[in-house]
Amino acid sequence: MPEKQIILEEDDLQYEEEILRNPYSVKCWLRYIECKLSGPVHALNLVYERALKELPGSYKLWYAYLRQRRKQVKRKCITDPAYEEVNNCHERALVFMHKMPRIWLDYCQFLVDQCKITRTRRTFDRALRALPITQHHRIWPLYLRFVRAYQLPETAVRVYRRYLKLSPENAEEYIEYLRSVDRLDEAASRLASIVNQDGFVSKEGKSNYQLWQELCTLLSQNPGSIRSLDSAAIIRGGLTRFTDQRGKLWCALAEYHTRSGHFEKARDVYEEAIQTVTTVRDFTQVFDSYAQFEESVIAAKMETDSEMGREEEDDLDLELRLARFEQLIERRPLLLNGVLLRQNPHNVHEWHKRVQLYQGKPHEIINTYTEAVQTVDPAKATGKPHTLWVSFAKFYEDNGQIDDARAILQRATQVKYTHVDDLASVWCQFGEMELRHENYDQALRILRKATAVPARKAEYFDASEPVQNRLYKSLRVWSMLADLEESLGTFKSTKAVYDRIIDLRIATPQIIINYALFLEEHNYFEESFKAYERGIALFRWPNVYDIWSTYLSKFIARYGGKKLERARDLFEQALDGCPRKFAKNIFLLYAKLEEEHGLARHAMALYERATQAVEPVEQYEMFNIYIKRAAEIYGVTHTRSIYERAIELLPDEQSREMCLRFADMECKLGEIDRARAVYSYCSQMCDPRLTAGFWQTWRDFEVRHGNEDTLREMLRVKRSVQAKYNTQGTFLVSQRLRVEGAASEESREPADEMQALEQRAAAVAAEAEKDKPQIKERILFVRSDASRTELAELTLQTNPDEINIGDDESEEELEPDEVQLEQKTIPSSVFSGISED
Repeated sequence: MPEKQIILEEDDLQYEEEILRNPYSVKCWLRYIECKLSGPVHALNLVYERALKELPGSYKLWYAYLRQRRKQVKRKCITDPAYEEVNNCHERALVFMHKMPRIWLDYCQFLVDQCKITRTRRTFDRALRALPITQHHRIWPLYLRFVRAYQLPETAVRVYRRYLKLSPENAEEYIEYLRSVDRLDEAASRLASIVNQDGFVSKEGKSNYQLWQELCTLLSQNPGSIRSLDSAAIIRGGLTRFTDQRGKLWCALAEYHTRSGHFEKARDVYEEAIQTVTTVRDFTQVFDSYAQFEESVIAAKMETDSEMGREEEDDLDLELRLARFEQLIERRPLLLNGVLLRQNPHNVHEWHKRVQLYQGKPHEIINTYTEAVQTVDPAKATGKPHTLWVSFAKFYEDNGQIDDARAILQRATQVKYTHVDDLASVWCQFGEMELRHENYDQALRILRKATAVPARKAEYFDASEPVQNRLYKSLRVWSMLADLEESLGTFKSTKAVYDRIIDLRIATPQIIINYALFLEEHNYFEESFKAYERGIALFRWPNVYDIWSTYLSKFIARYGGKKLERARDLFEQALDGCPRKFAKNIFLLYAKLEEEHGLARHAMALYERATQAVEPVEQYEMFNIYIKRAAEIYGVTHTRSIYERAIELLPDEQSREMCLRFADMECKLGEIDRARAVYSYCSQMCDPRLTAGFWQTWRDFEVRHGNEDTLREMLRVKRSVQAKYNTQGTFLVSQRLRVEGAASEESREPADEMQALEQRAAAVAAEAEKDKPQIKERILFVRSDASRTELAELTLQTNPDEINIGDDESEEELEPDEVQLEQKTIPSSVFSGISED
């Protein structure tokens, strides 16, 4: 601009002089510009132009100048010529500032705001060519927003393709755009490419399976739009890659064929899916989708027929479709069972369930059993594999084919089971089948064959040996053989079977008892007792208890008192090492024998031993029996020592009961002093707060049989006992809390633990107050501070239990006025230094 057009003001002189001195100083120009900010626009622009003419490479001046020019046209219409001037200004700036991304960004955004699409696109391209590649990440976001803002899919696709060469990790954004503009073929291709990249990391946090699921959904829902990919092959590839999501993938493949119009292919896919899935979840997804597919096909067919008119051929087609749908619903339990068997082909329970589903179809049942026994491995089986063989044979038996059933069971005995009991069950079922058809000799032969000793013996629990070599020690087979021999065989053969069981050391106490009872039924009593002895030698306590109990009962029933010494030896042998838990019944049986056939003193000695040998919880009952039998045999007086012994040994609660009974007995015998001594002894274990019943009983006793002195003594003892328990605070509280029940309905729940303790303490204090002697009872000790009037009133009261001895003594001698009380000073040495206060 010519110098003559420059209009200077008075304030500009100092800045002009400074610029003349330093024309290349940015600070000087900026101070001049700051002064002109409040002035006219053309004057400000003129200063900027002058400054940039002197300093064309100053980024700070260009950035401030461009920002100022954009601000000046901000409120103008985009068609105003001023916009083009600003654009030209940007172009001039880019001659020098083409490496500055901020200038390019501002220029591009300015062009975007002007809606100049082609010019904006070319400017973005120029910016990308001018800037180094390290600065491109600043341009691309604005460029992508620009191309997405307008309905120019071809332009946007080309821009995105260039962008993905720089940032392939942002492919998801491109795919989303392609789906939004309905370019599904390229979207599927891009999505397939990133799915196949093992190192691809989704910026949206999606897993590889989620991307695959999106691809399958895209392929299955848009079969007509996607031509560049083999959709069916891709989805089937996912079936082998994502085995835990096969249900969804199968449904996607079927949906692809359905949307393509290939309904038969879709049906084939569904059938293949329900025959191959291995989880109930996948099966449920596929089956529900299959049923929905059939329903939709039927509905579409009915709708088409109603619109176009129905013909006979259409009716047949509709009936066929309905029949297919009904068959699908009926097959569901069987198909589900097949899924569970594919999960675990060794699941015995599911094989049985499958047979039940084929009820009424013998050919399918036979095929199922055949497949089951061939498939199930006993070592991996869940359940009992032998039940398949047994049920298979039972099926043939129910249909009258006994020979086939025998062949199956015979083959079942050769299977390598993991447990001997499985093989034993097969042999027992074999024998029971023959018994059901009354082939008794055949049943005996089968079980004898099962119990025969193999060529190579093995221990029962030796897992390294096959079960066929260990079967001869199976108690189950031997027990059934013994039952059959008892019913069908001879005495000798049955006895041989039992002896063999005992020799193999596989007998149980019940087997021993059965053997002895069998011998007893055939009048071989001594042989039966020998069987008991052999059983006793085999077992220890507590297993031998049943044998001893039966043996002793049978021996006493057989001989009674004829072989008393032998019976005593047996009882002593039984009691030797007998646990306390089982001693009671043996002692009672022993004592009964002595009472009926022996000596009474021996019986008493046994009862005495029993009180020591039984468990503590049974001692009280044993003492009661001992006392009852002693009273019946020797009389009541002989029980005194027993009572004393019981009181000494039993716990406090039971000892109190014994004391009361002991005292009651002494009362009945007229031994009042003995009874009082018993009560006195028992009082030491009776807290008045907890055992009020005992003290009431003693009081009633004293009222009936005592006098004023004995009653006072009883009250003194009660107070002393109460004082003793009062000193044991912890014991008192624990006892009180143990015996008191739930709180009464009137009392409220305490707010906290401290309040609860205060309530309990108050209750204990109230109970103690109740136990204090009341004035209305008129039973008091003579107190030193009692007045003469009180004593006179007490002496004038009438005692209903008073014994009238006679009128020898005058009433004047009993007057309280005649009582002379002597007072004496207590020596100070008695207090041992304690003050009189």
